[in-house]
Amino acid sequence: MTYLLYVAAFGTAVTFFLWVRDARIFWRTALPGYRQAAYRGVLYSALALAGFLMAYSSEELEYLALGAVLLALYLQGRGPRERVWQGDESALERLLGSVRHR
Repeated sequence: MTYLLYVAAFGTAVTFFLWVRDARIFWRTALPGYRQAAYRGVLYSALALAGFLMAYSSEELEYLALGAVLLALYLQGRGPRERVWQGDESALERLLGSVRHR
């Protein structure tokens, strides 16, 4: 087990987090761009999980598995999404949920 397994695990966790974020924004705003992102996030999370399991099962497949995880992260960030926030809030205010959304 090398450090690449930890990189793959972190990438998989980030992919799942981005999927849940898109699903949560769609649930609160019903914006169609986030709906598509949430649907695609299921597939990208499955790809990342498959990559992590490949890295976990065999050291010979670690580079291929890391490529699958990074591909899932790249695809998760693509795609058009609408603006949710007004524009003058800080990241802390967004995190705490004290701002209005569209």
